Amino acid sequence: MDINLDFLQPGQIVSLKYGERNLYAEVIQFVVSRKLCWVRPLLMVTFIEESPLITDLRDASDLLWPADLFQPALDTEVITLLSQVLAKQPKAELDSAAKQQLNQFIHQLWQASQEGWG
Repeated sequence: MDINLDFLQPGQIVSLKYGERNLYAEVIQFVVSRKLCWVRPLLMVTFIEESPLITDLRDASDLLWPADLFQPALDTEVITLLSQVLAKQPKAELDSAAKQQLNQFIHQLWQASQEGWG
């Protein structure tokens, strides 16, 4: 996949999609020489039948991830989701359920990418 450098700018919101989950993150830096993207997780959305389940990840650890796996997040896709999270004060510490959910998502996505997406 060709990397579109236009969306890999600091402050840009990008997403990683896998299964019924989307991880939204803010680009901190694009490492051109290694084609990696340093991002700060913002939220994870799990799409279920009734309404999306939103997990606040603003206090999660940053990620360094292959840039070609990211997609630019559309404003119309993210504004409502972000407004729900940003209206709340971040917790002093990321809760263990959110950490586990993020770790599980990253592990599953990494496994799938190594296996050529099935």
